[in-house]
Amino acid sequence: MKDFKKYYKINTEAEILFSALTNAATIQLWTGEPAIMEPVEETEFSLWEDSIVGKNITIVPGKKLVQEWYFGETEHPSIVTIILHEEKNHTSVELRHTNIPDEIYDNITQGWNENYFGALIDFYAE
Repeated sequence: MKDFKKYYKINTEAEILFSALTNAATIQLWTGEPAIMEPVEETEFSLWEDSIVGKNITIVPGKKLVQEWYFGETEHPSIVTIILHEEKNHTSVELRHTNIPDEIYDNITQGWNENYFGALIDFYAE
């Protein structure tokens, strides 16, 4: 199991970005795919036609999102923590993803950079 940590800069306010991460209709706008998501703790979610599935563990509106991502029968859960820091003209995002199975680590990190936060960066580009 491996861990991944990275920072991103997105040109929007933290509250708007938080909605883009937790509102199914907004997620569909930037992914182009239907999503099942609501900003409620202990609810399950699905993104990219079940490519990403899991459960919301902690929700702090506009500030923090902690999720458990499911990867088959892994012994320890994979935990995604997204912390938003509102800056003057953008939001800094701190991403921590722990317990990523070794065999999918490269695919997951590429997905974060290109499909997930890369897509959000493009969506909110000025």
